[in-house]
Amino acid sequence: MRAPWCWARSSMAQRQSTVREFVITRVFDAPRELVWKAFTEPARMKAWWGPKGFTVLHSKMDLRPGGIYHYGMRAPDGSEMWGKMAYREIAPPERIVWVNSFSDKEGNVARHHLHMAWPLEVLSTLTLETQGSGTKLTIRGLPLNASAAERKTFDENGASMQQGWTGTLDQLDAYLAKAR
Repeated sequence: MRAPWCWARSSMAQRQSTVREFVITRVFDAPRELVWKAFTEPARMKAWWGPKGFTVLHSKMDLRPGGIYHYGMRAPDGSEMWGKMAYREIAPPERIVWVNSFSDKEGNVARHHLHMAWPLEVLSTLTLETQGSGTKLTIRGLPLNASAAERKTFDENGASMQQGWTGTLDQLDAYLAKAR
């Protein structure tokens, strides 16, 4: 099941304007504990993480509040993209909150190479709920500490985020089918 992204009121005190919250939902035919492991073990993340056609080059995880997941991916055209998740909250096996950023190879926050007005930080929340014998996954994202131009860029790229996350979750689905 996929849910379109939706409008939501930002709860951040710094920005009391309405921003478009990105939301994607998928139900997997896998137990919640396995889906949790797929997001919390670097070897498992390396097996499925990223949009379709991308391969993970680097996968280093320090899974704790204040820790990071630093990753590098190679696109089908051979170019590299780096990113990191700075963990804020870990609540096994139901919730992870992190600040998502593009980065360089060393893990320093960097601008998106195709969208210079992309927010430097996106507050992301993953929730996992048992649904029958499967797992309902929901990912939410909101620009964090973003300028008006960055919020606008985030809003205008919902379809691109939907496409990227759909491909990533398709890869997770294929991984989970083999991992049982």
